[in-house]
Amino acid sequence: MIKSVGTCLCGAVTLSGSFEERVGACHCDICRTWGGGPLFALDGGEFLQISNPEVVKTFRSTEWAERGFCERCGTHLYIRVKQSGRYIVPAGIFPLDGQLNFDHQIFIDKQPTYYCFANETKNMTGEEVFAQFTEDNA
Repeated sequence: MIKSVGTCLCGAVTLSGSFEERVGACHCDICRTWGGGPLFALDGGEFLQISNPEVVKTFRSTEWAERGFCERCGTHLYIRVKQSGRYIVPAGIFPLDGQLNFDHQIFIDKQPTYYCFANETKNMTGEEVFAQFTEDNA
């Protein structure tokens, strides 16, 4: 596990926590619309520390998740899975270059044809992702 602290663009919100060294990419339609491309993210677990929560605004993007962003600068801060309370955090917020391993991709069935990655990763379709959520909560 790596401990790190990151901030939004304007510095109003600070995120801190412990993260596995694993980066994943999400190719779902919502993530690509939210950020203009795939979301490269870390699993922030259930214990992400967020400074100045009054500056964080949320948007319920699906029945199962909400997305948080800084109201001042618009930086994407997290996706929170409602059922588990888990935070998924954009990897670029943290100064962890050289410490992370890109090892998995989800919603690979939604990936557009205009890009691909050379890394060998574990790939999951949307159906496989939702099946895993069901298994984890059984």
